[in-house]
Amino acid sequence: MTDPRITSDPWRPAPEASPGAPGTRPSWDQMPASEPPPPPPPRKRKRLSKGWRAAVEWTVIVAVALIGALVIRTVLFQAFFIPSASMDPTLKVHDRILVNKLSYHLHPIHRGDIVVFKRFPGMPIADGEIKDLVKRVIGLPGETIQSTADGHIEINGQILNEPYLPPGTQLGPPIPKQTIPAKAYFVMGDNRTDSSDSRFFGPVPRKYIVGRAFLLIWPLSDFRLL
Repeated sequence: MTDPRITSDPWRPAPEASPGAPGTRPSWDQMPASEPPPPPPPRKRKRLSKGWRAAVEWTVIVAVALIGALVIRTVLFQAFFIPSASMDPTLKVHDRILVNKLSYHLHPIHRGDIVVFKRFPGMPIADGEIKDLVKRVIGLPGETIQSTADGHIEINGQILNEPYLPPGTQLGPPIPKQTIPAKAYFVMGDNRTDSSDSRFFGPVPRKYIVGRAFLLIWPLSDFRLL
């Protein structure tokens, strides 16, 4: 028998109420969608004028160039001015040369190299304004050097061949027999009769040698490797 208290089928869904009917709640799919908040207004970027940007760029370029030049001059290369005729005819007064300051950190000093070195204590140079000198390496550490009666140079008893000198070059002041100390170099100017060099102030200690002259850069008409 059917229980009269049961008025509906429990497995049958309740009839849907019409939207907006009294006493009914709208389902989620019937709720109005909320609008997203408006995006924040774009931030205004301060833009430099073209003039200011160009000035900043050129300032950076100049600063980098100056730093690069300082590094190159300090570590790699440096130009030097020839103040006297002591290296004539190889180098003349007012010539400008480029010196490799890194060279002798990579290989030893060779005989025949043209080197730049600083004045060292006890060096009798007449012109005190000259701080750097340019000469050619003639004798190496530990070698015995002297000049012969006919004006040649002997290294360890052997006549030194000097193809860089013009024919007929005179020796000038003689070289007394001596042994070059360790870490020192006997240097001379190519103008043997007018050069203040190791014949007067002795061998140059290695620590005072700045580098090797490898390029004549001025005048341009004489531009060449040394």
